[in-house]
Amino acid sequence: MAQAPFTNDIKTLRFLAGEMTQADLGDKVGVTRQTIAAIEQGKYSPSLEVAFRIAHVFGKPLEDVFRWQAD
Repeated sequence: MAQAPFTNDIKTLRFLAGEMTQADLGDKVGVTRQTIAAIEQGKYSPSLEVAFRIAHVFGKPLEDVFRWQAD
């Protein structure tokens, strides 16, 4: 699978949120731990809804969590 065209700070944000696990974040946004891992690694692009849910968990705007890498 190709690298997603964006980067994210999910791993850092989880650490700053009391070392939240991937499973904890997945439970909060309604996806599996494996999905969170793939999103963090840039191997999977989340749906817009999941992206907003992740940002909401951390109380951040979407742009503070995900950054688009334009060509």
